[in-house]
Amino acid sequence: MKPFFLLFCLLLLNFVPTFSQESIPINFPDDYFGIYTGTLEISNKNGNQTYPMEFHLQPTDSIGKYEYKLVYGAGDTRQERPYNLIAKDTASGSYIVDENNGIILHDKVIGNRMYALFEVGGNLLTTFITFEKDHMIFEIAVTNTAEKQLSYTNDEEKTEVISYPITTVQRAVLQKQ
Repeated sequence: MKPFFLLFCLLLLNFVPTFSQESIPINFPDDYFGIYTGTLEISNKNGNQTYPMEFHLQPTDSIGKYEYKLVYGAGDTRQERPYNLIAKDTASGSYIVDENNGIILHDKVIGNRMYALFEVGGNLLTTFITFEKDHMIFEIAVTNTAEKQLSYTNDEEKTEVISYPITTVQRAVLQKQ
């Protein structure tokens, strides 16, 4: 038993520097300004597709307002979506993405990750954007709200649980330029 405990302690000590690195304060969004490029992979019932993708996060002249641009495709199929990221309450991680067409999406930032959940056309979309030093990971999971599945606990309370089968996953690992 003692050799196992000693090995466990040595392994635990190896991870201490990793944990201390994670405590470095993150200055969002300033630490992640840049242009990120790569390939978006879309998986759904029709199979898998790939598209060139870019993500731009840049400062503007306005305090608390940032350029937030998504670009899909290239050449004749290039589609630019110029949005703005606006800080609402940075202490609580509250931001909005203004699509500049009347649509406002509420985002939550925790550390180096942005989360959003919204519904459009009967589809529920969950987005995760994770920023790293030299790249970012862009993910969207989609479900059709009409396909919800109900189940209940077997106890006296009969708690209802609603599950939504994921129909589409979009994922891109984009490299910072």
